[in-house]
Amino acid sequence: MNQYGTSAFYTLGCKLNFSETSTISRNLEENGYAKIEFDKGADIYVINTCSVTDQADKKCRNIVRKALSYNPEAFVIVIGCYAQLKPNEIASIEGVDLVLGAQEKFNILDYLNNKVKSKETIIKNNHIKHTTTFFPGYSVGDRTRSFFKVQDGCNYFCSFCTIPLARGRSRSANIDKTILKAKELAKSSVNEVVLTGVNIGDFGHGTNENFYGLIKELDKIEEINRYRISSIEPDLLSEEIIQFVKNSKRFLPHFHIPLQSGSDNLLTKMRRKYDTSLYKKRINLIKKLMPEACIGVDVIVGFPGESEEEFNKTIEFINSLPVSYLHVFTYSERANTTAPKMENEVPIELRRERSKQLRILSLKMKRAFYESQIGNTSKVLFEQQEENGYIYGFTENYVKVKFPFDRELVNTIKEVKLREIDRDGVIKIDFKSPLISKIKFKAKEKNYYN
Repeated sequence: MNQYGTSAFYTLGCKLNFSETSTISRNLEENGYAKIEFDKGADIYVINTCSVTDQADKKCRNIVRKALSYNPEAFVIVIGCYAQLKPNEIASIEGVDLVLGAQEKFNILDYLNNKVKSKETIIKNNHIKHTTTFFPGYSVGDRTRSFFKVQDGCNYFCSFCTIPLARGRSRSANIDKTILKAKELAKSSVNEVVLTGVNIGDFGHGTNENFYGLIKELDKIEEINRYRISSIEPDLLSEEIIQFVKNSKRFLPHFHIPLQSGSDNLLTKMRRKYDTSLYKKRINLIKKLMPEACIGVDVIVGFPGESEEEFNKTIEFINSLPVSYLHVFTYSERANTTAPKMENEVPIELRRERSKQLRILSLKMKRAFYESQIGNTSKVLFEQQEENGYIYGFTENYVKVKFPFDRELVNTIKEVKLREIDRDGVIKIDFKSPLISKIKFKAKEKNYYN
């Protein structure tokens, strides 16, 4: 293979972006561009952006500046949702050489014949309606778990969201092609696979296939030990999917289900596809079938028309649910969406105050969930990195645990007993297997066991 230079990558945003960055980086490596660390002064920098928050411009500028501090002559490419939505804005950032849209980013090699920096930024960005091809992908090497892209795009057009404008309509490969890609992934050393997409429950849209059919086939791949389902819409999380996860040996009892608001009035204004009654029904079924399941919830605060009464409805509704933690988003106006045109805008400071309230509530809920797990026996997948002398890992139901770092534990699944919550909110553990006695002895030397 010819060596054409070195490449480095920076990813902002969701699991889907990480999956795509990893796929693009492998493509470049296979074609002669050696991947190196971001701070090593690469010949090519690829920055994969996000548009979910209103900080996209600032973050992108900072990363471009950082890349050029490592190599002032580097060829800088910006891709991702921000690149599709606001290519001219990115082109105005000093040092950016190439901006690629949603479809073009997967053909990045086509634009690397001339990697010379010039004063004029090249933009390759077709209208999103032309983005109709599904490009599968997965991440490996960067983390213990892999993010496996099974779907892209969204047909929902919620009134606050730009994702359909940044990624196009819902699309996916068929089940057979997805399984082939999963078997390819299974040859790596990855122990856990997270199914990702923009709206994964919409897998197979427009065909006679669906997400339920996909997970049944994925479950048959014995080389993959664990699957997690990433964020899935409550209207697409069918009872048969929940029942299947309950009976599966590989799909884990961990769900992340967007709520956005506990007010049916606001859910209608947001153009969501469900109401609080359906949402509660899904949560209660999960907990009935899997009492130890971890359930995460997305919430948006400060949406237009969110009065004090409506906000209190959200708090009361969340408090009525047996959920484990919240992901709280402060509403921000997005160009080309309908929400900014609505009446009764919520002042910025009030939005921030409400976000703070819900984040405090989330900490309390997570603490209560962790306390309910003390004394349980669980299987933990240990991460690759060392932090402050500890190795961390996650149980099947997404409880974070810690243990004094030992390289023998990296990327292994071990049976443990959850012992106590440490000062940092992470759970200390005991090992169940006598094979771990040597490691336990090391931990005792480090005063891990009191």
